[in-house]
Amino acid sequence: MIALHVFVLFTLGTSQIIRAQTPPKEDSLYIREHYTKIERQIAMRDGVKLFTSIYLPKDKTKTYPILLNRTPYSVAPYGEDLYKTSLGPSMLFAREGYIIVYQDVRGKLMSEGDFEAYRPFIPVKKAKTDTDESSDTYDTIEWLIKNIEGNNGKVGTWGISAPGYYTTMTAVEAHPALKIASPQAPVTDWFMGDDRHHNGAFFLMGTFAFLSSYGAPRPVPTTKPSPQFSAWGTPDSYEFYKKMGPLKNFDEQIFKGQNRIWNQMMENETYNDFWKARTPVPHLKNVKPAVMVVGGWFDQEDLYGPLKTYHAVSSKNPQTPNWLIMGPWIHGGWARGTGESLGNIRFGAKTSSFYQKEIELPIFNHYLKDQPDPKLPKAYIFETGSNEWRKYDQWPPKNTVEKKLYLHPDGTLSFSPTMTTMQVGAKPSFHEYLSDPAKPVPYTSEIRIIRGSDFMYEDQRFAASRPDVLVYESEVLKEDVTISGNVFADLFVSTTGTDADFVVKLIDIYPGDAPNDSPINPNMKMGGFQLLVRGEVMRSKFRKSFSKPEPMRPGKIENVKFDMQDAAHRFKKGHKIMVQVQSSWFPLVDRNPQKFVNIYKANASDFQKATHRIYLSGAASSYVGVRVVE
Repeated sequence: MIALHVFVLFTLGTSQIIRAQTPPKEDSLYIREHYTKIERQIAMRDGVKLFTSIYLPKDKTKTYPILLNRTPYSVAPYGEDLYKTSLGPSMLFAREGYIIVYQDVRGKLMSEGDFEAYRPFIPVKKAKTDTDESSDTYDTIEWLIKNIEGNNGKVGTWGISAPGYYTTMTAVEAHPALKIASPQAPVTDWFMGDDRHHNGAFFLMGTFAFLSSYGAPRPVPTTKPSPQFSAWGTPDSYEFYKKMGPLKNFDEQIFKGQNRIWNQMMENETYNDFWKARTPVPHLKNVKPAVMVVGGWFDQEDLYGPLKTYHAVSSKNPQTPNWLIMGPWIHGGWARGTGESLGNIRFGAKTSSFYQKEIELPIFNHYLKDQPDPKLPKAYIFETGSNEWRKYDQWPPKNTVEKKLYLHPDGTLSFSPTMTTMQVGAKPSFHEYLSDPAKPVPYTSEIRIIRGSDFMYEDQRFAASRPDVLVYESEVLKEDVTISGNVFADLFVSTTGTDADFVVKLIDIYPGDAPNDSPINPNMKMGGFQLLVRGEVMRSKFRKSFSKPEPMRPGKIENVKFDMQDAAHRFKKGHKIMVQVQSSWFPLVDRNPQKFVNIYKANASDFQKATHRIYLSGAASSYVGVRVVE
């Protein structure tokens, strides 16, 4: 149960909860000595009261700005005599002096009302009962400004993961007192790329474990979150999820119809109005407060969110101060630890500490305390591989050109296209493999029951040896190749079935004489290490439309193109670039039956073997697109 408890804290993504696992005694003591805690139920315009925990500086000789964090993950501990062991985005804020406020969102923990995961925004509110996360924030800020003594009339908001989404919504129809909002790894679209789905493919492992608690009923306000599923019966997720079988079994055997959010997943297989209403992107216009979006290149949950949020704010609000900060972090990694390494990979600097001291605190102090402008670049980007911070005046940077990494019939990979073999009468070149849902490609070489984040930077050699994984490898690089910006896959495929998933991985292969400098295992052989730079999945039924899926026609060559999200990485001289292609990534992603059916309602009998082909020549030349810095 300890492991499960830690997982819940990690999944929730709030830096305060995560850091509380190993609280520094001096931080805890400092908070008690310098802050007074009060708790209030703040009434919204419709009368629903939201539980709010407020930490007030004891020094009353000056006024302070307000920092607000709205969360579905609990403002614990509850009770005015019980204090958090860390405050704010980092303890730098607590020591700087801020009024720091945490609020249980509507319908969660101690707040009244009904919870709605990513409640749709209501652009035109005709009655007091027309509430959303934007209006709840507005009402909360209005109350705080009027009722909390010693505030200077300025408010900032921040949050990681789901609280990042709530932070995004604070900037929509914002209260005039809100001067800066920082959505960090913000959940932005649960169908297209965050948490629950990527390109229409269901992220089974994280969704089931998370929703077993998050989607459980909460009949009345309570200080205790719902327990998470723990009856695994095995330490091996591959075994557990295979044994569970089709998705419908999870409700029939475990949830019994009681998990509302799981039911919503199962009832909305396509990108329909349900999903479209729950993304804030269309509403990020007329944004008045400054916005600083933060994300991590190794974020196992919400890499999509910060990239799309930043782009939306920039494109719709060109006059609004807006920054993108991307570092070498997992989900929320900038808010804990030093950020010096992940797994076997070193980054050469304390990246999280740098972000907290040189980026986050100065920009909040500027907008909320009138301190000097740190003059941040529009995009402050950590480039992995070179392990250097880059400053750009836009993202992607101006000095990049789109190039294509072509997959070749001889298993090589290069920026040069395959020689055409599409002359009259010539057959197109292809590679094929048998995809068997009974033996899916694992997402990790580890035996683990909880997903974790290690797979984001794990050595990919375990997958490269499988017969159902195609491997394409460049020559040894004679000079550095640096990519910054969008990565996408453009595949030409066929299948003997009527549906298929395609997983594409972009990989950095270390040279054979790479030093054994792993920070966690000095005996780890880093020669030939295959570092995952970016990996993504596409459910091919959505190749033409995420709203109107279409079956594949057996044997027909079809184009499957999809967003792999952004990257900033330098493939160094002496390294090689690799691309792997496969059709399962289990149990990270649910298994595709390889038959055109509603997968959420599929039976075991619907799952079938299929042979997939990847085409490599002429007009059907598959490639991975990257933006190369020149």
